Amino acid sequence: MIADIAVLPGDGIGPEVTAEAIACLTILAKRFAIGMRFTSYEFGGVAIDAQGDPLPEATLAAARAADGILMGAIGGPKWAGLAITPETGLLRLRKELGLFANLRPARMICGMEDLSPLRAELVAGIDILVVRELTGGLYFGEHILADDHASDVCAYSRAEIERIAHVAFQAAERRSGNVTSVDKANVLASSKLWRRVVTEVATSYPGVTLDHLYVDAAAMELIKNPKRFDVILTENLFGDILSDELSVIPGSIGLLGSASTGASGAGAGLFEPIHGSAPDIAGQDRANPAGMMESAAMLLAALGHASAAQALRDAVRDTLLDGVRTADLGGTARCSEFGDAVRARLQLSADAAA
Repeated sequence: MIADIAVLPGDGIGPEVTAEAIACLTILAKRFAIGMRFTSYEFGGVAIDAQGDPLPEATLAAARAADGILMGAIGGPKWAGLAITPETGLLRLRKELGLFANLRPARMICGMEDLSPLRAELVAGIDILVVRELTGGLYFGEHILADDHASDVCAYSRAEIERIAHVAFQAAERRSGNVTSVDKANVLASSKLWRRVVTEVATSYPGVTLDHLYVDAAAMELIKNPKRFDVILTENLFGDILSDELSVIPGSIGLLGSASTGASGAGAGLFEPIHGSAPDIAGQDRANPAGMMESAAMLLAALGHASAAQALRDAVRDTLLDGVRTADLGGTARCSEFGDAVRARLQLSADAAA
């Protein structure tokens, strides 16, 4: 069976990091006898330029039919003032495909603690998964902007909270068995419902421990004591902010990938690095492709190829520990050089296994 992967390189550094990851997947596909077919489609700013729409119908149709989606990065100042932006297309894509759960893992690689802005003893061994609700809340509520008044509606239903809570608790069962639900239930009505529903869902998972934190306390705890967290469950806006805060702890936002999944659409889901399009370094071979490679590993795992996913993660880790690092990590390696080093490790392990 051949898995059809829709590739959305996007804008800025997106095409560069995507190309490096696909080259790694090609080696892994041969080694592990995985059938994968990659087809690229316009999406984001480049699609606005070419077709006047960040999410052309052909791209949406391909995404719906795909077994998985790999996305590079979208956006940039060029399109910031438009009525329809690249980000509008991403929000629509998530909604159309029913991608309600965003999974953002953050791990501290042993031996790289010195790159964290926090003390080594605080971050050594951290392994945190943020489970963020992706299609509700402020981002999808009614927005009103007038000359002297503006409002944004934050709304959640019981069903929306229940389904994302199940994702978090099931993830915790496969991990260390702890869920921290983050809300603002001392102020917001939507958070009061969130806390009540999450507490109810927790009764279906007796092997998982649940605790609650207000979002301001959670932001502080991520800095003071990140080791206390296993799975963080939260709503759209809070998850957006907290996962970006968490991303700097391992050393660079360029290291981290993410998956957006749902009950239907896009096969295994949409996989993308959490960094932006970085237009200031686009086309200069300076981007860090590690986050895109992590996203590719998450795609492999979601397709049922856990051994291939681990092989890619191991190759990235060992390359970093060898000192091959891009500028965001204090190194001098180019994007392509980092990719070459990872692929050399993959090829070496493939030859050894032959």
